[in-house]
Amino acid sequence: MEPTIYLNFKGNCREAMTLYAETLGGTVLGIFTNADAPAPEERMPGGDHLVMNMAIRLGSATVMASDAPDEWYSKPQGFSVSITPSSMDEFDRIYGILAKDAERIMMAPAETFWADRFAMFVDRFGTPWMLIIEGSKRAY
Repeated sequence: MEPTIYLNFKGNCREAMTLYAETLGGTVLGIFTNADAPAPEERMPGGDHLVMNMAIRLGSATVMASDAPDEWYSKPQGFSVSITPSSMDEFDRIYGILAKDAERIMMAPAETFWADRFAMFVDRFGTPWMLIIEGSKRAY
């Protein structure tokens, strides 16, 4: 059994997930919008443009997401999407894209006692991220 990350967005799911797929070398697997629902009672509250479900493939992982109508949306908290870029250059490229116009940067890229490079931030879509290259400090 493998967990699947499921993210909720406030009306910008397609934009966020497309950026994630492009930035992280993934593939968009599918998108279903409110307009795709065959009957009105199968729609969520909101307009035709809202994404009911979207899936991307990142390596062997699937990340799924949807827009949440205002009355359903709550800001993500208590977790971060953590990724391990393959090199320092790749780390810097990913950080530059995902942290652009970030809501909050808790820790800018830096060396720590547990990693050769680490960063923690909330991107402009509200998704919390951690980027890490443990390198020579890998503990396991």
